[in-house]
Amino acid sequence: MKIGLYSITYLGVWYNGPALSLDELIGRARELGYDGIEIDGKRPHGNPIDVTPAVCREVRQRAAAAGMEIYAVAANNDFSSPMPEYRESQLLYIRDLIRMTAELGAPTLRMFAAWPGITRTPTGARYDVAEHLWHCAHEKFSSAETWDWCREGLSEAARWAGDAGVTLALQNHPAVILNGADMQRMIAEVDSPHLRACFDAPLARKQGETGATMREAAVSYGGRQALTHFGGEYEETADGEILGWVRARDGAMTREDFYREFLEGMADVAYDGYIGYELCHPLPLVDGTAAGMSFVDRNARLAARYMRRLIHEVEGARSFADAGSEL
Repeated sequence: MKIGLYSITYLGVWYNGPALSLDELIGRARELGYDGIEIDGKRPHGNPIDVTPAVCREVRQRAAAAGMEIYAVAANNDFSSPMPEYRESQLLYIRDLIRMTAELGAPTLRMFAAWPGITRTPTGARYDVAEHLWHCAHEKFSSAETWDWCREGLSEAARWAGDAGVTLALQNHPAVILNGADMQRMIAEVDSPHLRACFDAPLARKQGETGATMREAAVSYGGRQALTHFGGEYEETADGEILGWVRARDGAMTREDFYREFLEGMADVAYDGYIGYELCHPLPLVDGTAAGMSFVDRNARLAARYMRRLIHEVEGARSFADAGSEL
């Protein structure tokens, strides 16, 4: 398994400070100890309006020169709208993102079924405004209707992805996909080899998976897992131990306690892809505004060390056990 950096971390959305350019992001990811980058499909990083074929060639060359793999692009799509004009505009966005993903040399485009969006404010981004609008737009329609619109959009996108040699990875993210079972059902109904899974442990934890069931949940995806993410905030103790935390929307912090079980499950199915770090939640306020770039840098650096150590321990223990069984 490899460690990646999802560019939402440095998009200038959640922290107080400017976004990094893609060139700066490549350098920062290398400096912080990552193996590759995932480019978010919105401005200023990866909206296909701006990322022309010429830009793709330039970014691809700079990443290769730095020894960094562009392992994925991330869509911010919503196929659930009751208005066909909205759904069709989203299809145009995805068709161009598939083009961009292929031209960047990335194998995977991460997808949502229905992404409500975010709202940017002087104190950092927030989810609640977009979520409220999304629910208002859907209140006169059944969940079955909304599900069908999402399935239709993903089915059409999967056909384009196959033509371009790109794999779509559906994330277990609300609003329509409420848990892992929903994601598995949607992938089964689309029934395309070009739509696979992006099963993320932090989301699964919020959806009811625990440390005891996370390994089983991860194994259930088998060879369908194409991409995954981790998140949270980190601190280093005086003796060098790195501790991970999850910050809830109300600011409460809880310890990470599920990644080892998740990685065990990924090792069980021989997953050898990327697990990408994302700092993508409201950050603590400092003098009334969100924490700054130094907070992001510290967490991204510690996150890479934290996850690399866990992967080393899990894969090392697996290799030792396999060697013992051969004896």
